[in-house]
Amino acid sequence: MNGAESLVRTLLRSGVDTCFCNPGTSEMHFVAALDRIAGMHCVLGLFEGVVTGAADGYARMAGKPAATLLHCGPGLANGLANLHNARRASTPIVNIVGDQATYHRANDPPLAADAEGWARGVSGWVRTTVNAATVGADAAAAVQAATTYPGQIATLILPSDTSWNEGGVVAEPLPRLPAPLAGPDQINEAAAVLRRGGEGVVLLLAHDALTDAGLDLAHRISSATGCQLFADTAGRVPRGQGRVTLHRVPYVVDAAVAAMAGTRHLILCGARKPVSFFAYPGKPQTSIPHDTEIHVLARREQSGVEALARLADALGAPVAPPPDNGATPQIGRGPLTPESFASTLGALLPEGAIIADESITYGRGLAPFTRASPRHDWLVPTGGAIGGGMPLATGAAVGAPGRRVINLQADGSAMYTLQALWTQARENLDVTTVLLSNRKYQILLGELANVGANPGRTALEMMDLGNPDLNWGKMAEAMGVEAARTDTADGFADLLAGSISRKGPFLIELLI
Repeated sequence: MNGAESLVRTLLRSGVDTCFCNPGTSEMHFVAALDRIAGMHCVLGLFEGVVTGAADGYARMAGKPAATLLHCGPGLANGLANLHNARRASTPIVNIVGDQATYHRANDPPLAADAEGWARGVSGWVRTTVNAATVGADAAAAVQAATTYPGQIATLILPSDTSWNEGGVVAEPLPRLPAPLAGPDQINEAAAVLRRGGEGVVLLLAHDALTDAGLDLAHRISSATGCQLFADTAGRVPRGQGRVTLHRVPYVVDAAVAAMAGTRHLILCGARKPVSFFAYPGKPQTSIPHDTEIHVLARREQSGVEALARLADALGAPVAPPPDNGATPQIGRGPLTPESFASTLGALLPEGAIIADESITYGRGLAPFTRASPRHDWLVPTGGAIGGGMPLATGAAVGAPGRRVINLQADGSAMYTLQALWTQARENLDVTTVLLSNRKYQILLGELANVGANPGRTALEMMDLGNPDLNWGKMAEAMGVEAARTDTADGFADLLAGSISRKGPFLIELLI
């Protein structure tokens, strides 16, 4: 058995049965092993940013890591932006990067790079395997590291000779490490704050506190005390009728300050203190008032759902009935506006839908229109690196087969990873891409004003995606995905309903 074969067999034994890949020369023995050994679902991406973003979306929905396969340092570099998003979401990924043979590195060949150094910025665990005999053990350690609560990227760098040399040994799976628990003082402090009354108290949730179990507990606490519930930037948020509706800290700094005004106590459950996405001249760096007292119910590495359970019990909070989020909105009619778009989406969302949201400026009003929709899950590129939406949708569809994925996608960021459409066609994935085509970097026009810049013709031309206009119908069809275009709410409703009722991918270009 060579090292590559021991790698594949160890991954399978450890529960990793999906690999998103864009291989190169150094990984050919790994590729050959994937061919010889049954059980691994290999999904090809035509760009490494698709591979890493799809691994992110897969793990968020499947609840377990996928492997990636990237070609040397430059392949890793191409995938770093969506690994950054995955790191911010605490997504477990076993990130496998090929490399030069150990004895060839000293020759400094053209593809030689500091792969370990590049990987460290996005990884919680990095290791370069040194010989064929240790590949299996290193792979088992990588899976264990990736699944360490709340989840992280484990990068295993694989020199080519460790793949082709004989002497590979299949390793047994390593146990999943339990999440540390919050201390009694953390629970008691939060309970004391909430017993004094929930007015002015915000409970900010992250990680497993945002699962159905965590939200049920948070709903008990909020119903008993009157505290407000906010979601930190999260990998996956359950939403829809019967689920508690969480507030989000807005992206725009002035709106964020307004949303958090009146917060006297901020209780963090796996979350970080909210900070503005960027610094702006003369504006605050955090949305909370300067005199807010911060309390830590659970640190990031501690189980949030377990801390919420103990807090609810300490407060004697009874089980609360599921919230009634109101009536499902009506399908929008007439011109296409942010409101008619959001209302139509909320009206037509099917049960169990998955939203991969990179709508950016056009989608900021979606939450009120979708809170009463059938139950669904919401995913966003958490780190702010654009180009995450299409790969997220692709991986989510692989990780949750049978559920319709709806990718709300701004056109500018879609151009970063449009190759994801090809993978959707190749895998016949149930993804509806709603392409929001305003032919400009609208968010950057807002940022010019936020920083007090005074743009002229040159600056405005750098925000313009016209001249020539992007033709998304032709680009989608070139990738094997059927597409249609509309500029009305009625047309959007017809196309969305039709795409949901069919198998496979479909792209709707909305001219907004």
